[in-house]
Amino acid sequence: MDRAGGPRIAVLGLHLEANAFAPPTLLEDFTRQCLVRGAEMTRLARAETSHMPGEIAGFYRRMDATGPWQPVPVLIAAAPPGGPIEQAVFLGFLDEMAAGLAAALPLDGVYIASHGASSATADEDSDGTLAAMVRRIVGPAVPVVCSHDLHCNVSERLVEAVDALVVYRTNPHVDMAERAAESADLLREILAGMQTAKAFIRLPLTPPSVTLLTAAGPYAESIAEAEALMRADRRIANASVAAGFVFSDLPKCGMTVTVTARDGDAAAARAAALDLAQRLWARHARFQRRLTPLDEAVAMAGAAGRGEAPPLLIADVADNPGGGGRGNTTYVLRALHEAGVAGAAAGVLVDPALAAEAHALGEGARFEAVFNRVEDQFGQRFAAPARVLALRDGQGLGRRGIMAGRRFDLGPSALLELEGSGLRVVVGSLRRQLAEPRMLEMHGIDIAALRCLLVKSRGHFRAGFDENFPDDRIIEVDVPGLTSPVLGNFNWSRLPRPVFPIDQAVEWREPG
Repeated sequence: MDRAGGPRIAVLGLHLEANAFAPPTLLEDFTRQCLVRGAEMTRLARAETSHMPGEIAGFYRRMDATGPWQPVPVLIAAAPPGGPIEQAVFLGFLDEMAAGLAAALPLDGVYIASHGASSATADEDSDGTLAAMVRRIVGPAVPVVCSHDLHCNVSERLVEAVDALVVYRTNPHVDMAERAAESADLLREILAGMQTAKAFIRLPLTPPSVTLLTAAGPYAESIAEAEALMRADRRIANASVAAGFVFSDLPKCGMTVTVTARDGDAAAARAAALDLAQRLWARHARFQRRLTPLDEAVAMAGAAGRGEAPPLLIADVADNPGGGGRGNTTYVLRALHEAGVAGAAAGVLVDPALAAEAHALGEGARFEAVFNRVEDQFGQRFAAPARVLALRDGQGLGRRGIMAGRRFDLGPSALLELEGSGLRVVVGSLRRQLAEPRMLEMHGIDIAALRCLLVKSRGHFRAGFDENFPDDRIIEVDVPGLTSPVLGNFNWSRLPRPVFPIDQAVEWREPG
């Protein structure tokens, strides 16, 4: 490769965390969150702020800093976590990406920035299909580096198609730009002549998401071991311990270890992968967690409201829009209201009809607020007299955690106050998890003054609300929902069995 202006690097990606129990993901879900093509990708990647996944800007910044290059932006599509992509939508993206790559040939490299837990209604391995398509078009000699969210479900086909796989190492996710930079550095190394070798191991382990934090716990220990390995052994270019996303309910679900070695050292890659997998399996029994029953959570919230205990954050982890939940269950909301918990706020309750009604009535209006007037599997009807405190367009710029520096959109939103309890509720029109304090602050809520906060989120809120709610003031409540960590609540059909912790008597034999 000796081309004026530097290597020509294609950039593309598909972001979706597919929950098999949620309604299918449609084209509209991508257009409302992120669907960017061609030169507009480059413009946004180099802009001060963007609504694109953080990896894109991170990759551009690192490539810009390490030498000349020619970006060849193709397509980045991102939707909120939901059901598998409608097959026609996925095939449309695939065809567009293939045409863009073919038209851009010759290329010197490709960066795939995908979530890694997508699926389509007729393709259980959409991420592997995408990677295989890229390899088919660019050929065997062009380096392809891929980055994934740590909740990715990795297939053998994807590992085979790429030269290196780089997975996030923080949960809550705050290292997207860093992993993109790592991907850029690996791509530069390969372009300079470095050959990679990979080793891949899957374990019969599909932990509930609440056990997968990286500040402390069994997963944090595995991540730390992978990082120590990379620091200690120059032969190891990357060691990725992926947690997986069990709600995809696929044969490729399960925690995985993928090691990329330098200098084509397959033996080093295999030895490192096996060591990490052995250590991970040795702690597999710890990937379980007891959730707090609803009545206990409400009692604790009441004590906080009366000033008898410090302020409390209640995480409704079973209805996390960041994992495919609809954001509309009212089990905890109703309980807090009926208990009259003082100084409480909740969000984001996703109810487009209720938000639209509040906007039509205007600020200051009093009315009967009906949540989930059209009920679904878990979204039960709940009605209470309410007053409209604030109306917003739902658009904002994140300041902390996973959304820091990124634009978000709740759709038309409203802050309601339920009469009788004073409970304030942010109601949005688009499915977004409450992981970012601006989603409350933009509605006039002073988070520091709250005695109790109910969030519809699994774990990313920890990096957004840590200013006011350290871990010892957070409880995860046990109620129904599409993302319940109580995995025995689901009718699994495609998971490899037996698998821990759904099955308790599980053995893993090291690959021969």
